[in-house]
Amino acid sequence: MLSALNALASECEGSVLCVPKDVNELFILPPIVELEIGGVDLSITRPILLAVLAAVVVIVATVVAFREPARLVPGKFTMLVESGFTFVRRDIAHDIIGHGGEKFAPLLATLFFWILVMNLFEITPLVNFPPTSRLAFPLLMSLTIWFVFVITGIVKQGPIRYFVDSIIPSGVPKALLIIVVPIELISTFLVRPVSLAVRLFANLVAGHILLSLFALTTGAYITAGGVKPFLSPLPFAFQVVFTAFELLVGFLQAYIFTLLAAVYIGSSMHAEH
Repeated sequence: MLSALNALASECEGSVLCVPKDVNELFILPPIVELEIGGVDLSITRPILLAVLAAVVVIVATVVAFREPARLVPGKFTMLVESGFTFVRRDIAHDIIGHGGEKFAPLLATLFFWILVMNLFEITPLVNFPPTSRLAFPLLMSLTIWFVFVITGIVKQGPIRYFVDSIIPSGVPKALLIIVVPIELISTFLVRPVSLAVRLFANLVAGHILLSLFALTTGAYITAGGVKPFLSPLPFAFQVVFTAFELLVGFLQAYIFTLLAAVYIGSSMHAEH
């Protein structure tokens, strides 16, 4: 990332704010390993590698935290990880989904921590890239939740009752069904996964662009002539402030994604929702 920023900074001489000619340069990175089989591109890219690394971080953290479950006095790290799992199981799986929600706690906890680590890669030194800023990852997780809540609804309510209750809200006058049914159909089965993915994707894209611009501007000011090197602390200060803000955004977006996933699953499990 540092070499890319240095290369882009050279394009910004004379600019107040360093903006690359093509913003895609901040997201489209050369593949680490180029691989093509049968005309299908299977290259290993940096986002893929970081997503796998995030999964490894979550697995290792979980194993390390709970490797000694019989300890009377758990360590600080164990308490931190355990509080995170307890939060997801109690405040999201149980309180949002309701009765039977505990069985979805492992899925929701996996989503929450995996998204959180990927989001925090945005502000991790020498990484500075969130895989969730590539639409494929949020979309994959959203489609997973889509399949989970649709299958759950079919199993719990039966296919006919589930689909009828999903597109025909109770208490709606029959005359309005011609308008309400298409709206509910699109909203429940098309808009939900798209909005779930785009919400996470858009926030991380915006944050990555914001931090990259101030990092580029700081580098450009330092290497520029005249008085600009003396002004470099100004964009750097903005970089620090927005880094702290993106830390909050990373946690918040992981929570919102997991919370909405639980809401959708809960609505499929309990028709009264």
